[in-house]
Amino acid sequence: MQYRSKSADAALRLSQAQALRALTSEHGVTFIVNDDAQLALAVDADGVHLGATDGEIAAARALLGADRLIGASCYNQLALAREATQAGADYVAFGAFFVSSTKPEAVVAQPALLREARRELAVPVVAIGGITAANGAQLVQAGADALAVITALFEAADVELAARELATLFTQARAT
Repeated sequence: MQYRSKSADAALRLSQAQALRALTSEHGVTFIVNDDAQLALAVDADGVHLGATDGEIAAARALLGADRLIGASCYNQLALAREATQAGADYVAFGAFFVSSTKPEAVVAQPALLREARRELAVPVVAIGGITAANGAQLVQAGADALAVITALFEAADVELAARELATLFTQARAT
């Protein structure tokens, strides 16, 4: 579970992140804070996910320590993923693979990038951007270890069912 809030003020972000940390701890779910290593530390998150303008991986590692996860957005550039892993990122994320209502102007990535990253990198690879149960299978088959989704879950009539359908993409891929 990743907490991502671009518009809330600092107090609301802290309150929301604390509430999510409590829930994720209760249910044994990994909790990542987007963009803000200080907030991740403040709520005892399992890690932070950094975009291009969110600070250096080394600084986040120094703040959070060796045991917390650090992920990095690499957009559609394998070179950024190489740099991120060399700097100590625990996972890398690529996208947007499809049109995203969350980031409509995001750069486009192709599934072939996942195949290339999977062959070259020794860290988990995450696919981001406009992903649904209908289009996610091709990303899993291309090498995605995880799918980052927002709309496919939180605009679904049944969030639990939507999550199960997405999880099924991984079990189906392993069976083939």
